[in-house]
Parts: sequence; structure tokens; C-alpha cells
Amino acid sequence: MTTIPETLTVPGAVPGVGSSGGAGSAGDPGAKEPRRPFGRWFRETGWRHIIGIVMLVFAGFPLVYVLSASLNPGGTLLTANNLFANVDLGAYIALFQDPLRPYGNWFVNTIFIGLTTSFFTVVLCALAAYAFSRLRFSGRRFGLLTLLLVQMFPQQLGVIAIFLLMTAIGDIFPALGLNSQLGLIMVYLGGALGVNTFLMYGFFNTVPASIDEAAKIDGAGHARIFFTIILRLVAPVLAVIGLLSFIATTNDFLIASIILVDPDKQTLAVGLYQFVSQETARNWSVFAAGAVLAAILPMALFLSLQRFIVGGLTAGSVK
Repeated sequence: MTTIPETLTVPGAVPGVGSSGGAGSAGDPGAKEPRRPFGRWFRETGWRHIIGIVMLVFAGFPLVYVLSASLNPGGTLLTANNLFANVDLGAYIALFQDPLRPYGNWFVNTIFIGLTTSFFTVVLCALAAYAFSRLRFSGRRFGLLTLLLVQMFPQQLGVIAIFLLMTAIGDIFPALGLNSQLGLIMVYLGGALGVNTFLMYGFFNTVPASIDEAAKIDGAGHARIFFTIILRLVAPVLAVIGLLSFIATTNDFLIASIILVDPDKQTLAVGLYQFVSQETARNWSVFAAGAVLAAILPMALFLSLQRFIVGGLTAGSVK
């Protein structure tokens, strides 16, 4: 009669570890981890949540307050201290019914100037950055250092020079002088080329040069490499620069207020100031309503370009 052993030894098995119970339950993916003490949780991750909540409240409160002020029919900021106590769309209606303050024209002008400036900023900066990154020519290093040094001076220091220059240009070419939107776009392009070109130059250097060499072997020239290969790989930085250029252009007040004099040609930043510039005719509700509507376009543009900003398209470019 054969005796059956009580335990069977499986080759490679660890003694004392069974398929169920004991130490085997430690590897169960459904098992819950023991709750950490509050002090340990706060030291490891809790303090980050508190900082995040504080920063969210700090950044979101002004936006909520402006939205509440735009819906407040009082016309003053003091009456808007009670958030959303009164809700009225009268400020939004009055915004488009004032014949002396054409909000619709300001909105169209802002979109035209912002999109045009952003487009040409991206194109010109990309061309310049590609030349500095891929081509070798005399004065290349000096040009890069000049771009970097020029950006160290605040743009406000050149306001008087810009005014005198635009006045002189307007005597010869009125379409590019004072009270000209094209002239304002040219001023914006001149101020944006330096820092954005230097930023793109650093991003272009991250694209492997082996891609250019492979394209040249196939017979592609610099123009084809730039427009069909490089631009697709550097799409994230193009989106970032386009977005930052658009936001900076639409938010600019100083230069736009100096160059644009005609109310029909002004931008939102300059035009909205008229609602609160006069002591006897201040209407903060209408001003807040215009600010809320002006923030919709940059927000929509940011959300539409978010996939390019977050995604890194150069991760698998060599493959």
C-alpha cells in the first residue's frame, strides 16, 4: 500500500508560502493598503494639497469678483462686494449700445491685430531661429548675443522713440504712421522678434541634425526641410509663442494708446479704459462686462492649443 505524503514540494517554490492565506495574501492586488496616519500623510502629500487650494483661491477670486461685478447693476465696485447678490445682464446690453464707445469695433480690431501679429511673429521667428540653428555664417554668434542684449532693456524705454519714429514715417507713408493698425503691428513685430527668436533657437537645437542630413540625402533643400519636417517637429514651441504673442498684444495698453487715436481703430485695452477714465461717468459694471467678454477669446485659444503645448512631438522624431 502506497503512502501519500501530506505535503508536496514543488520545485522552485518557497517553503511556507501557499496559494492562499499567510504571506500569499500580501501580493493580492485587491488587498487594501493600511491607512497612513494623518501626520505622515500631511508630511508627504497633504501640504501640497493645501498649497494648491490656496493658490487656486488666490488666482480664481479676482476672476469671480469681476464676473460678479459685470452682473451687478449698481455700476460701482463697492456694491459688488456681495458676490452674485444681484444678477442682471444690463451691463452686457449697454456695452453694445453706446454709440460713443464702439465695443464691437474694438473687439474686431483686437482680433485682427492679435492674430496678425501672432502669425507673423511665429513665421519670422521660426525662419530666424532655423537660420541661427542650422546655418553657419559670419556674424552668427554676434547676432545671437545682440538679440539677447536688446531684450534686457524694457520696452517702455523706447516709447518716446517709437512715437517720434511713427510720426516721421507717417509723413512719408501714412498707412504705417500714427493712428494706423498696420503701423502698430509693425511695432509689435519688432519688439517680439528678439526674445521669441532666442527661445525658438534653443528649441530648434533639440531637434536632431540627423533628420536634416537624411532629408538632404533624399534631395531636399533647406526650404523643404524647414516647411515639411522641422515645423511639424517644433509645433509645441510654435503654439506657445503664438499664444504668448496674442495675449501680450491684446493686453497691451501703453503703445496702443499712443499710436491709435481714432476710437474706431482702438483695441479693447484702450477702449475699455474710456468707461472708467472720467470721474463723472465711471461705470465699472460695463467695464467688467467688457473685460469678461475680452477674456473668452484668449481662453478658447489656449484650450485649442493645449494639446500642442502639453504634448512633446519631438520624442519619437528620430524613429
